[in-house]
Amino acid sequence: MVSVNSEPVMPTALKILIAGGFGVGKTTMVGSVSEVPPLETEERMTEASLGIDDLSGVEGKSSTTVAMDFGRITIAPDLVLYLFGTPGQDRFWFMWDDLAVGALGAVVLADTRRLETSFASIDFFEERGIPFAVGVNCFHGRRDCTVEQVRAALALDPATPVVLCDVRDRYSSKQVLLSVLQAARTRAATHHTPVGLGH
Repeated sequence: MVSVNSEPVMPTALKILIAGGFGVGKTTMVGSVSEVPPLETEERMTEASLGIDDLSGVEGKSSTTVAMDFGRITIAPDLVLYLFGTPGQDRFWFMWDDLAVGALGAVVLADTRRLETSFASIDFFEERGIPFAVGVNCFHGRRDCTVEQVRAALALDPATPVVLCDVRDRYSSKQVLLSVLQAARTRAATHHTPVGLGH
């Protein structure tokens, strides 16, 4: 006997931005967690970027995102996240406003060796009222700072999730995304706004 409720579930699609400073792991995170081959706009760095892009701490980096990264992950049968990785260099910031349209929330990836590169992303989302979580990318498994130290250094609101992660690992990246959803739910409850509405 066929159940009358056996119709396929149409998933809710939500948009999440992956942001952070140059070389912090945004492209890697989208690639590790996406269930479809990610769209990447990586281009080889040339001498034209000398004096423009700050390579401090990422001297070995040879390519850079010039538009965005795009991926998709199904969190539940009724929930799909579309991931948009933002370009990290200042000269591509003009694209951020367009990418932020309709975003439910964001991940700000942080590197404890260069925490100052996270400030601009944090300011961007705070000014626009977009909920976000900070993912501390522990390069090579190193955990140089605690969650409390990162929260204090970045002067974060107590409600902002901070998650230690390894963006190369799918499960670890997924935990950061789940923390963004929680931050969005908390903000929606506080502001009486239905989750899923654009900003």
